[in-house]
Amino acid sequence: MIDALKEEGIVNKVGGRFKLSTLIQKRLAAINAGARPLVDFKSKDKMEIVVQEILQDKIYLDSGNQVKTYTQRGEGGGPPELDLSSL
Repeated sequence: MIDALKEEGIVNKVGGRFKLSTLIQKRLAAINAGARPLVDFKSKDKMEIVVQEILQDKIYLDSGNQVKTYTQRGEGGGPPELDLSSL
């Protein structure tokens, strides 16, 4: 099991266990459909990649429970939101 999932920090970062589960499931579906990882993490385990994306603040759930990503901060005055729901 991934150690980060045992800690409350990742749960609090996302806003609860249900949101964490939803975020992981939706991002795994996107990666399985061909989306590229947003982190440089040396693992073939897609679950570990998604957890690292969450821990590194690369992805989050918006108010409509859609997965959103942050681009590099500092570009264009703020992090633009990308709609990944069509992936």
